[in-house]
Amino acid sequence: MPDLKSMYKTVMDDHFPEEMRISLGSITLSYRKRSWVMGDNPEEKVRKGLRYGENPGQEAALYELVDGNLELGGCSFIQPGNGLVSCLSEEGMLQFGKHPGKINLTDIDSALNALRYFEERPAAMIMKHNNPSGASYGVSAAEAYDRANAADRLAAFGGAVVFNVGVDQEAAELLGQNYLEVVAAPDFTGGALDCLKTRKNLRVIKIERLDRIRQYADRRFLDFKSLLDGGLIVQQSPLNRVRGAEDFLPAEWRGKDGTLVKVERGPTEQEKADLLFAWQIEQGVTSNSVLFVKNGTSVAIGAGEQDRVGVAEIAIFKAYKKKADDLSFRQFGCLFFELEAREKAGDAPRGSAAAVRRQAEEIKGGLIGSAAASDAFFPKRDGIDALAKQGVSAVIQPGGSLADREIIEAINQEKMTMVFTGQRAFKH
Repeated sequence: MPDLKSMYKTVMDDHFPEEMRISLGSITLSYRKRSWVMGDNPEEKVRKGLRYGENPGQEAALYELVDGNLELGGCSFIQPGNGLVSCLSEEGMLQFGKHPGKINLTDIDSALNALRYFEERPAAMIMKHNNPSGASYGVSAAEAYDRANAADRLAAFGGAVVFNVGVDQEAAELLGQNYLEVVAAPDFTGGALDCLKTRKNLRVIKIERLDRIRQYADRRFLDFKSLLDGGLIVQQSPLNRVRGAEDFLPAEWRGKDGTLVKVERGPTEQEKADLLFAWQIEQGVTSNSVLFVKNGTSVAIGAGEQDRVGVAEIAIFKAYKKKADDLSFRQFGCLFFELEAREKAGDAPRGSAAAVRRQAEEIKGGLIGSAAASDAFFPKRDGIDALAKQGVSAVIQPGGSLADREIIEAINQEKMTMVFTGQRAFKH
């Protein structure tokens, strides 16, 4: 029987080369392996790369693009000198905590895929297994984190938090109340770093250029998928065309006979803002996905499912569950399942869990008046019907389904509103 605890603690040696070159026709891209000097005792310091890959026992290496200018078919790909996660140095590792592994860095990168489209105001994304558990804007880093954390307090445990603004002491104190694996931001000011360093296993990472992340909104990179047989699929990375509400497309269907069916109610200003934010978050969510946003904060995020109505139903279920967790935490200082256990043990008032559950149900998990985003079109109206039952008021989706007419008719019947993006946002 292997020592599982030891496996998770082991920082593996890797046997990948210090340099890697990829030739695409006559163009060669050169990469340099990243590693860091670790250890507090000068006599014991060693240079190591990633802790391990997705699982203990998998060697892994991080490479930074250092040379090569790739242009294919009129597309200019990102050039050297623009590193974010891939160019982390010892200086950027403000606290190593547990030595970083592959998932820690891909969590940050998945957040950056969405954050590059966010507005230039404080925002936080909490990542778990390369998907956000919560995302929010706020008037400050502290408020953005607090709202993102409240969206899914359970999943945030052990997560990676990524900010698009500097972390100050107020935000750091909130972060210190949770168990987190990673905190990444463009800067840490005031007493923030001292506060975070009280959590010895926390990885605190300062990412150069993160404060200018919107500059990456128009930059493509090479996206590789390795196959079981050793082969590769390579593609351009996607770009989000919807940068503002002005980029929304009208949700309408035109028949061959010229019949026009369109959404009757346009979105309010708040709905426009929430629809845009929901679509921005979608850029960092694994497909199939449906998610909800209300007042600049995610309500629930459904990801990685096989059918669209199914993922909508799962996201709805999560909204109720996460709202019960948040209500329980605010009233009793614990999550809902903990409240149930306390009540059973006689350590919480009788009926307290049932009361919290009723509160969550009365407000439909916080979904009333929310905006829903779907990363691909709805193939049938059943997804819209599921959203309407929960009081969702607005929908953003690519459009282009054979069922667009019946979906638009369903939106109108429910007095909802909907916009199209004209672009799918699959992420696998």
